[in-house]
Amino acid sequence: MERLPMRKIKDVLRLRASGYSTHRISNSLGLGRTSVRNYLQRAAEAGLSWPDVQALDEGVLERRLFHQVARAEGHAFVMPDWAEVNRELKRSGVTLGLLWEEYRACHPDDGYGYSAYCQHYRAWVKRLSPSMRQRHVAGEKLFVDYSGVRMEVTDPATGMRRPVELFVAVLGASNYTYAEASWSQTLPDWIGAHVRAFEFFGGAPALIVSDNLKSAVVRACFHEPGVNRSYTDLARHYQTAILPARPYKPKDKSKAEGGVLLVQRWIVARLRNRVFFSLAELNAAIREALTLLNARVSRHLGASRQQLFEQLDQPALIPLPPTRHVHADWQKVTAGADYHIRIDDHYYSVPYSLARSSLWVRITASTIEAFQGGKRVASHQRAGPEDRCGTTVKAHMPARHRHYADMTADKVRTDAQTVGPNVATLVEVILRNRPRPEQGIRACVGILKLKRGPGPERLDAACARALALNACSLKSVSSILKNHLETQPIEAAPHAPTIAHTNIRRTEGAPRINGPPLAGRAHYFH
Repeated sequence: MERLPMRKIKDVLRLRASGYSTHRISNSLGLGRTSVRNYLQRAAEAGLSWPDVQALDEGVLERRLFHQVARAEGHAFVMPDWAEVNRELKRSGVTLGLLWEEYRACHPDDGYGYSAYCQHYRAWVKRLSPSMRQRHVAGEKLFVDYSGVRMEVTDPATGMRRPVELFVAVLGASNYTYAEASWSQTLPDWIGAHVRAFEFFGGAPALIVSDNLKSAVVRACFHEPGVNRSYTDLARHYQTAILPARPYKPKDKSKAEGGVLLVQRWIVARLRNRVFFSLAELNAAIREALTLLNARVSRHLGASRQQLFEQLDQPALIPLPPTRHVHADWQKVTAGADYHIRIDDHYYSVPYSLARSSLWVRITASTIEAFQGGKRVASHQRAGPEDRCGTTVKAHMPARHRHYADMTADKVRTDAQTVGPNVATLVEVILRNRPRPEQGIRACVGILKLKRGPGPERLDAACARALALNACSLKSVSSILKNHLETQPIEAAPHAPTIAHTNIRRTEGAPRINGPPLAGRAHYFH
């Protein structure tokens, strides 16, 4: 209970003497009813009433109300172990009132009253360092930040020194500290450092209090800070929450500030004369120094960070999930008219109904996932840098596109065989006369569609006439069918198609050129 000014206490006694109830005194002076009752009880125990205290000096009144430590029998009071009280207060749900009740249960005759107990505790707390004045519940907060002082890694081949960043994480209740070196403060390094810190602690805190660095916070604001979406994914995976510190308010993350200073003194300074040739070597040395730092006994609390961690934070941490968090970048893109999105110069398909729509894309080292309205609409294996072709899922295509995509050269040949031998021969001619067979697929598909009206028999006869006239094209076959020319006599063609096929026969009496009719050019056809 906070000590009120003596004038306030005099007002309480004055209103009481005027016949006011505890409730009315509380409302009139803006005090809690418990506080009003407490002061009235103290005044009654000290034998003071309003006419007596009206002329008393404030110092005399304070001594008579709050320093009633003398006992008739002259017994000394038992002083509590304030360091133990401070540790117990960090446990969830533990209050100073509860600890006082337990204390009086052990010392009913020689224990302090509640007010004196609180007064002595506050006096003890004031002697602690400023970084320990805040009360932190066990397992509640983890303070994270980067050190302003950087370390270095030396290239063994060139001897050049490369600066590295130092990540620091401190648990609120026990001050248990974690530190590691990383190449940068970019988002992947920031997320990876958190994952390794959680594994070092063996659990996750309820809250992560972070600085407003750009990797973590998109928009720094006290009321509605904009946290990076990848950072939010990390919090969701470990069932914790992000609480960015207020801009330009270092006291919001005083534990991190104190932890950074401690790491600079106990790790950076102690390793300043050593040369490290790799990041792994540097982190191994940091881990050794970190063990010594956490094992060091605090002069004020009489225990080490390791001991406090095992007593307070460790049992209260959130258990780690079965799988390790995988870092993912988020990117907002717009699907093209061809229902594909572009990620790292590679195109990935999405459902055709989402063409020209804005989508969020989650990018990991192995997967590409597209989301709309929080729902995943597409997922792909991430293509390598050597893969220049697009990745298309047939289910994402409209029906007409799927039909065309299924039309490979082999399928076109198979479908042509079912229509007729001359159709199959014409299809083969078209595919072979293109630089690549795929270039003739559209024309072949168009020829196969012609059977819908005239029927397969007329189409086969039309293809036979087109072959005889060396008019191997969709336009020629369409013209033959339109004008009903497939039944007309076939005249000799000056040039025949370059193909050998069992369905192509030489007309009797025709001259042979360059070998047998089935091996070279066939000149006349039925």
